[in-house]
Amino acid sequence: FRRRDPAAVAIHHQSETEPLRDITWGELATLTAEIQAGLESLGVGPGDRVCAYLPNIPEAAAALFATAALGAIWSCCSPDFGVRSVVDRFAQIEPKVLLTVDGYVYGGKPAARLEAVAEMRASLPSLEATVLLPYLDRDATLPGTIPWDEFLTPGTLHFEQVPFAHPLWVVYSSGTTGLPKPLVHSQGGVLLEHWKQVQLHWDARPGDRLYWYSSTGWMMWNFVVSALLSDVVPVLYDGN
Repeated sequence: FRRRDPAAVAIHHQSETEPLRDITWGELATLTAEIQAGLESLGVGPGDRVCAYLPNIPEAAAALFATAALGAIWSCCSPDFGVRSVVDRFAQIEPKVLLTVDGYVYGGKPAARLEAVAEMRASLPSLEATVLLPYLDRDATLPGTIPWDEFLTPGTLHFEQVPFAHPLWVVYSSGTTGLPKPLVHSQGGVLLEHWKQVQLHWDARPGDRLYWYSSTGWMMWNFVVSALLSDVVPVLYDGN
């Protein structure tokens, strides 16, 4: 967020149900600060795990940044993952907070996920709070969860100072030979590698756009979001 023009475009986003729109650096900073303050109100701090069951939308990127800024550890699955696939991953890292949507649209077909979310919560005893972002149905609710609009809290973005090797996020192996294996990437190491890839290998320049079709359940989503370390503008797309 340093040295960014608040009026400059940070992210392009589109989905099957939403037209192309721009998110400015000012909007992204405000949303990230509101999520960070919301997480702090739930007691999230350095080393806590924040897990997400979110599609490829700007709210997911901002939630990652808010988590990292607190020194907490991020992990996500896309909402097309089944309950067992999610629990097999998240249960191993004992999350404190789950951020989720109520469903999504793919190939023109709506997929409701509230029942799946309820099953996940019952299978993740470490959870202290679940935040629900209405995405498929803007009026969606789920007993025992915190509505997204109530979760967002006015605040000033601030950054916990952590060691170079402090965990940033957890991604997972495929799970084809037993449980998926959690792979921990550090705040310093993986961001340097991503910055090198975008700046040097791909020769990203100011004004360039980066699009890589991915859901939040693949490490390439983390990579595309990391492109914001450079002057490139990533394109986030949710859908078929």
